[in-house]
Amino acid sequence: MLRERIDEDFKTAMKARDEVRLSTLRLIKAAITQADIAGRGAEDGGGVDDAAIMALLQKMIKQREDSAALYESGGRVELCERERDEIAIIRDFLPKPMDDAETDAAVAAAVAGTGASSLKDMGAVMAHLRANHLGRMDFGAAGKKVKAALSGA
Repeated sequence: MLRERIDEDFKTAMKARDEVRLSTLRLIKAAITQADIAGRGAEDGGGVDDAAIMALLQKMIKQREDSAALYESGGRVELCERERDEIAIIRDFLPKPMDDAETDAAVAAAVAGTGASSLKDMGAVMAHLRANHLGRMDFGAAGKKVKAALSGA
């Protein structure tokens, strides 16, 4: 479904001659194709699924945030703005991120749902969160919240 949405947006950007959006979508499609090729040895052979595409998009956003920070510190404002434009385009394909209250509720539910009682259970809680909230949750921030919840802080 996500793959088709990207393809449709690609066609629309091409017709509209939106160069920034078009080049960003080309990068997304190339990354998906690389992931498909890397996964050809897998048993299904049908390419990567939506969850893998979302993880790929999040990785692309992280790379662009790092690049934008470097460009900004180097005084290359135009390149920083280009990276931020690409981030906005990539984010269009991800679900709305969870806010702090939603993250807190999800962490509490995951801790209760897995029966976690100590820091040894943190891996199980994080796996539960990844399975249920991929694409919406900042797992770095969630990890801190899980650690705090399990350590009783």
